[in-house]
Amino acid sequence: MRNWRVRALYRAVAVPGQPGPFDRATLKIYYPARYGDSLEERNSGCVPPDPAFAPCPVVIFLPGINLGPEAYAWLARALAAQGFVCVLPSMVAEEMPGYTSLTPGLDVQALLPEHYGSRPSATTLAPIREMLKALNSSGQLAGSLDLQRLVLGGHSAGGSVALLNARRDWLPGLQATFCYGAHAGAASQLGYPPAAQFPLPAEVPTLMLGGDRDGCIANSLHRYGLEDGAFGPTAMVQRSFEDALERHGDDSYLGILTGANHFSLAWPEDSTTGRPFIDLAATRPGTHLRRQLLCAISRFLRGSVLGDSRAVAALERQLGSRHNWQVYARR
Repeated sequence: MRNWRVRALYRAVAVPGQPGPFDRATLKIYYPARYGDSLEERNSGCVPPDPAFAPCPVVIFLPGINLGPEAYAWLARALAAQGFVCVLPSMVAEEMPGYTSLTPGLDVQALLPEHYGSRPSATTLAPIREMLKALNSSGQLAGSLDLQRLVLGGHSAGGSVALLNARRDWLPGLQATFCYGAHAGAASQLGYPPAAQFPLPAEVPTLMLGGDRDGCIANSLHRYGLEDGAFGPTAMVQRSFEDALERHGDDSYLGILTGANHFSLAWPEDSTTGRPFIDLAATRPGTHLRRQLLCAISRFLRGSVLGDSRAVAALERQLGSRHNWQVYARR
């Protein structure tokens, strides 16, 4: 019999301040489980969490624009198997007039020069945390969540939202943040000068990952008052780490993966949504690239959240490997 090490449950949350019908987000919550073959489990499909991992740190992972949560299920399952609870939200909204999309949840007004830093721009984080508190107090996952060890992650736009909102007063219990294919560029449409960057909170250890074949970033520079292709695929990510992230705790990392493109973190591929047509082709197999990304993310989480010094050393060795990683930096 299979041991059913990872299971998931669904929840929905109201998102305050959003007009209907865009005022709801659905959540798929992955957790380490231990199947006991009880009558209740057979009847309901509800498998209890594995007490060996409890209470589990919780990763909230924000998706890219028009990328469904199924694109990150492989990552959520892998992290849950290592003892993390992983929350994948899904929300449809019209955040820019005339454009309705699957979104990480963004309050664009909070990014304006006169408002940035005064309130969260992530609309789903507060309701997700309230839902996690409710799950931890009663029901299937009661007592299994460590809400003092929260991690905020994301991909693409979701990664940028994670970076901009990595503040402990906005997300109590936050211990670390990570992203792939994301940066801190401030759009000129919001009133910022060319090449401007949002200053990042820099309150917790941060892992920024990218690919040297990221055509989506390279071909979107017009959003930031620059010519598309003016910089290479890695420049925006590197500049954000070097200039926008003012953390000097020797616990934050930048890694640019050789051969990876903007969508290398998302699998299976879905060409029906998003902007894969402006991306560059990956030059290494997706299985290899995802393995490298998973290893980096899990080692970072074990080091920054669980205090595993061996994981930190393994992460440094991994990112320092010129065979797989084009750029490695630490601060």
